[in-house]
Amino acid sequence: MLFVIICVIVTFLLFSFIHFAAKKKKPFKRAFLSMLLGVLTLCGVDLLAGMTGVYIPFTVLTLCTSIAGGMPGVALLVLLSAF
Repeated sequence: MLFVIICVIVTFLLFSFIHFAAKKKKPFKRAFLSMLLGVLTLCGVDLLAGMTGVYIPFTVLTLCTSIAGGMPGVALLVLLSAF
């Protein structure tokens, strides 16, 4: 559990720094929304598993991938689960 918390904090700070370096407005808000979209996309894939046949379990690895990668990270998980 501590690993997930550390992963979330480090990812948040990294995304905030990237948005700050790119001179975007509100870098903390953008970083938080990027991470949140990844988790919500993972939840959406899990909710639609009955209709699509694609099931991605909630594990530390999938959660960290969806937080760090956002929507592209979840797309990668979906592609990897198809094979």
